[in-house]
Amino acid sequence: MEVTRIRALRGPNLWSRHTSIEAIVKCEGAENVIGDLPGFEQRLRALFPTIGELHPVVLGQPLALAHVLENAALSLQAHAGCSVNFGHTTYTTDEGVYQVVVQYGEEAVGRLAMKLAEQLIEAALADKPFDANAAIARLRELDEDERLGPSTGSIVDAAVARGIPYRRLTRGSLVQFGWGSKQRRIQAAEVDATSGVAESIAQDKELTKQLLNAAGVPVPLGRPVTDVEDAWAAAQDIGLPVVVKPQDGNQGKGVTVNIVSREQLVAAYDAAAEYGEVMVEKFLPGFDFRLLVVGDRLVAAARRDPPQVIGDGTSTVRQLVDTVNQDPRRGEGHATSLTKIRLDDIAVGRLEAQGLTPDSVPELGQRVVLRNNANLSTGGTATDVTDTVHPEIAARAVDAAQMVGLHICGVDMVCENVLVPLEEQSGGVVEVNAAPGLRMHISPSFGRGRPVGDAVMDTLFPPGDDGRIPVVAVTGTNGKTTTARLINHLLASSGLRTGMTNTDGVYVDGRQTDSGDCSGPKSARNVLLHPEVDAAVFEVARGGILREGLGFDRCQVAVVTNLGQGDHLGLNYITSVEELAVLKRVIVRNVAPGGYGVLNAADPNVAAMAAGCPGNIIFFSADRSHPVMATHRAQGKRTVFVDQDAVVASEGSWRERVPLRDVPITRNGTIGFQVDNVMAAVAAAWAVGLDWDTIRSGLASFKSDTHGVPGRFNVMDYRGATVIADYGHNTDAMRALVSAVDTMPAKRRSVVISGAGDRRDEDIRDQTAILGKAFDDVILYQDAAQRGRADGEVMALLRQGLQGATRTSYIDEIRGEFIAIDQALARLQPGDLSLILVDQVEEALAHLQKRIAEA
Repeated sequence: MEVTRIRALRGPNLWSRHTSIEAIVKCEGAENVIGDLPGFEQRLRALFPTIGELHPVVLGQPLALAHVLENAALSLQAHAGCSVNFGHTTYTTDEGVYQVVVQYGEEAVGRLAMKLAEQLIEAALADKPFDANAAIARLRELDEDERLGPSTGSIVDAAVARGIPYRRLTRGSLVQFGWGSKQRRIQAAEVDATSGVAESIAQDKELTKQLLNAAGVPVPLGRPVTDVEDAWAAAQDIGLPVVVKPQDGNQGKGVTVNIVSREQLVAAYDAAAEYGEVMVEKFLPGFDFRLLVVGDRLVAAARRDPPQVIGDGTSTVRQLVDTVNQDPRRGEGHATSLTKIRLDDIAVGRLEAQGLTPDSVPELGQRVVLRNNANLSTGGTATDVTDTVHPEIAARAVDAAQMVGLHICGVDMVCENVLVPLEEQSGGVVEVNAAPGLRMHISPSFGRGRPVGDAVMDTLFPPGDDGRIPVVAVTGTNGKTTTARLINHLLASSGLRTGMTNTDGVYVDGRQTDSGDCSGPKSARNVLLHPEVDAAVFEVARGGILREGLGFDRCQVAVVTNLGQGDHLGLNYITSVEELAVLKRVIVRNVAPGGYGVLNAADPNVAAMAAGCPGNIIFFSADRSHPVMATHRAQGKRTVFVDQDAVVASEGSWRERVPLRDVPITRNGTIGFQVDNVMAAVAAAWAVGLDWDTIRSGLASFKSDTHGVPGRFNVMDYRGATVIADYGHNTDAMRALVSAVDTMPAKRRSVVISGAGDRRDEDIRDQTAILGKAFDDVILYQDAAQRGRADGEVMALLRQGLQGATRTSYIDEIRGEFIAIDQALARLQPGDLSLILVDQVEEALAHLQKRIAEA
């Protein structure tokens, strides 16, 4: 068995909505039927007993090693604690070659799982050892490293529950919620609206105390110190016991509390000095409480207790700690709800203060404290007390957060309880924390967890706001670039700042930000990152879906223009129009429930996609009496069609007409494929909710020139002859162009054409076969990029297509696109027409414009 290719499908894809790893797997001989591999399954189960049931995707089909790879990769992840359940293996058109798809939660984990599954199979085949437990542990460790921590994860979970899209911007905790101009960002539990000034204030403990004191919030006395002697002097002035801590600290690092002697203070000073400047403040007796303020309200509160063990009369402190650390909720770092207790120098020092060592045996019931501070990051525990917080204490917490300027704030209080105001029990606020940890509130050691992630999302996005901008996805064989550009123009005409991707580049608010073929998911994601985009239009090409999936989780409108025979059939195991339809319908299957699929009713493969659309459907067709159109219209649903000289939008008894004479791109309705593009764009604009005056004015102002739609039926004049530049490159496009050219008078017609080497032989031949019946002169050219073909091979196929041409009387073969264009222009006489099928769109159009200017 050989894995020949691995891809990460990072968005909704051909197989599912899940993020997945796709592998191309080649099996030979008996590897296609594992029953023909003696003892293989027994050895496999001996190596990985919990692999589960092995079965092919189609029951009754033989089980190949590719199916085992799927099962093993999925099972390894599941045993590592990953929430995955989707796997799929399918046969390809190549003998012994399979496509294996396995869901992942974190891409690195999915890739490693596929690699380990391959190693497991190799070990079973060769009867060699494989440590399944070590493999699972490795996956679990990687998953903990890769996935979001509990604080950020809880906010993301709240966003997902509300249908708000998110994107992780780094491997850390920087996350974007929403799209374009509606986006918000967080870093762990800190929101984008929080200023750097507020964060700086929170880090300066002395300044924070001064501000809180000014706001009437009780705080302990204290001051910064410069050295040990100054610290001891401050402690004597304040009065013992005291607390020593870094002036700029977090997570309880370097904090020592309840210091009652100079010796303790010296050790505490050294510990705090490792983290920067040191401050000394009055120790407040009582418990440590963390109050979480989000926006202008208290959303959770917890009592934090320092790490401790209870003696059983027989076990040492070290053994008691080991027992506590066996709790599955305890782990390293912040990935789990609790952190393991560490027997480090600080813990040993705390034990010494209690007359103990790690090897001491505490009495039955004796409480042994292992740290002075109660932070969860050092092994402490949390008990939820949200429901018992006195309103005055809640108000003080909100005052503290707002005085500093934090939108999400962890307020640390020390007091006997939270049942009565601070002033009545000599309690106070000892610290204010930016980006506070949330796990003590999400999964407290005792008590009920609180939906703090929901509170954060409610602050970022008011109820009913899902952070989404209108997204229109456009796919098909022909017309998708023109349709996308026209939809973008209509949206921009309404005053929206648009982001558009297509095969020509990326455009934001009319400005090109990238060039080349940008019809893939990466470009779409980049547009959705842009803060000045109010609506997005994405041309979605087949290659991007196959390579990586969609660049968005769902769209408001999905437009499918048509499907044709020449759309790269034979590549990536897509061999028929029906299989192409399954791929292209991915955008339709990911329409939002309240959105629309805009489908060509005249194309049966496109019309059939309606069954899989979660939203509504708008059918369009020039033939209003088409059975699909008539049925949809009879049901009172939306349709767009041509009636005499106008495009008509219909819903129930309501009608809206747009005269074709007012739509320049259609040349008074004579260019059939442009009429189709206009109907699709009108339906999409209608689905987004644009008003009809805007749609009309947008259609009237859209020009089919080299600026508006480069390489899409650009009509120019050259010395009294008509020159048309177009990027048509498949048989359906040839038919549409011939039909359009037939409506335009000409004395003599010529065409300039090359062929894409990555098309099937018959597709290349068919193009010139169609053109040979409609043009007098045919100039064939060979471009520099043959896309895997031998020199002259494409030219030979093009010439074969011209055999038996009924109209063509002149054929020439030229190497080089620009030379071919010059040859065609040189032969033109006034009244002639030349169709130039460009390959390098931008360069060829620039060359044409230069020649026209020279003329």
